[in-house]
Amino acid sequence: MTTLDVTGVNPHVPNAARLYDHLLGGTRNFEADRAAAAQMTALLPAMPKWIRMLRASLQQFARRLASEGFTQFIDFGSGLPTEDHVHASAPGARVIYSDRDADTVAHARVLVGDDPSVLYLQSDVQAAKELLESEVVQRFTGGERRVAFGANGLTVFMKEDEIRTFCRDLYDWAAPGSKLFLTYETKDLAKTTPAWEQFEASFHSMGEAFQLFTLEDYLDMSRPWTLDANGPMPLERFLGYPEGYITEADREGLGLEFYAVIFEKT
Repeated sequence: MTTLDVTGVNPHVPNAARLYDHLLGGTRNFEADRAAAAQMTALLPAMPKWIRMLRASLQQFARRLASEGFTQFIDFGSGLPTEDHVHASAPGARVIYSDRDADTVAHARVLVGDDPSVLYLQSDVQAAKELLESEVVQRFTGGERRVAFGANGLTVFMKEDEIRTFCRDLYDWAAPGSKLFLTYETKDLAKTTPAWEQFEASFHSMGEAFQLFTLEDYLDMSRPWTLDANGPMPLERFLGYPEGYITEADREGLGLEFYAVIFEKT
């Protein structure tokens, strides 16, 4: 049961951010979210494991870049800024979160409260350029453009032209030395299952786009950013988990693989 009474949030309609929170073991969700999560997990039993790894990868990224001296983080498609999000992994940094969904933003702002180091804005990822150039962002960052961008678990909900525009807009705005963290979700595009098709339809019913590309295509869409020395890494390796942590069953007969990538602007 949710621990928050959030005015303006509809508890009867599943919400992707609250569903994600439930699968991470959180409490900021409602029965409709839990029911939707149960249905999706019945279709793809490995989904909660992959989602936990996605969140762990975001934490790893935030810790790593904080240790490199980054003090400004701008995260897109943030969902709910719970205790395991960027601001908790990079204490002392200033963090801008954003999401397009009004319910998510209302809930998120309650969670953020009056923390002066965290700002939560409503913005579609397709409007990233407008967000970055807004007066509120300029004030919050003090005009600093050497930042760490995050877009975790987001590309699967974007079309090809949206990914290209997003990456180009961030690159053009950012100062040299900035970095961008992306995750890519891939599968063997020649394979499908009835369960997978129902899984996709579940997101579509919530008004979410859902499309996977090959790793090579994702990397091409992310230009002109430059890969860091590590290149694209399966989440298992990025997190330092033991070989075999991801089993063949976790790939759901589809060749599922998730990658973490850190880019830089030189």
